[in-house]
Amino acid sequence: MATVLALSGSPSRTSRTALLAEHTAADLRARGHRTHVLALRDLPAAPLLTADTHDASLARAVSLVAEADALVVATPIYKDAYSGLLKTFLDLLPQHAFAGKPVLPLATGGSPAHILALDYSLRPVLTALGAQVTQGRFVLDRHITTSPDGAMILDHDDERQLAQVTDQFARALPSRTHLNAA
Repeated sequence: MATVLALSGSPSRTSRTALLAEHTAADLRARGHRTHVLALRDLPAAPLLTADTHDASLARAVSLVAEADALVVATPIYKDAYSGLLKTFLDLLPQHAFAGKPVLPLATGGSPAHILALDYSLRPVLTALGAQVTQGRFVLDRHITTSPDGAMILDHDDERQLAQVTDQFARALPSRTHLNAA
């Protein structure tokens, strides 16, 4: 099975975007894939802002991207664009960091007016990095809640549609046989 890295581009500790990334990673893990969630907010700010890839934390994050067979890229949408935190991280990656890798874009936002940000803001940068971008999903913040134990609760329609895009993404993942042959 594939190794999937889920990037959470939210700067918030109580992030619905992070919940969505973790939920999707858990779904892929249940399908037998190896997953890792990287919360970009946990990277050290000064080295990230100065693109100091010699910093051990940043070097490890870049290495996780290189080692992944595929990625889930989750971001909140602010002013019709993906987060500055995600942009800062993507800017320090090599030009073809996602070359040939399936990438599932996920976004959260407060208004349906931001739905086009997936296609007009995020998809172009992922494509520029060489990604094979699959159909993504935008989820309204108000459709994501948590249970008392902290588990994510997603609006029924969003849950169904997220399952559909996750299924499509899972079908795009390289199989273990394919990976061993390479």
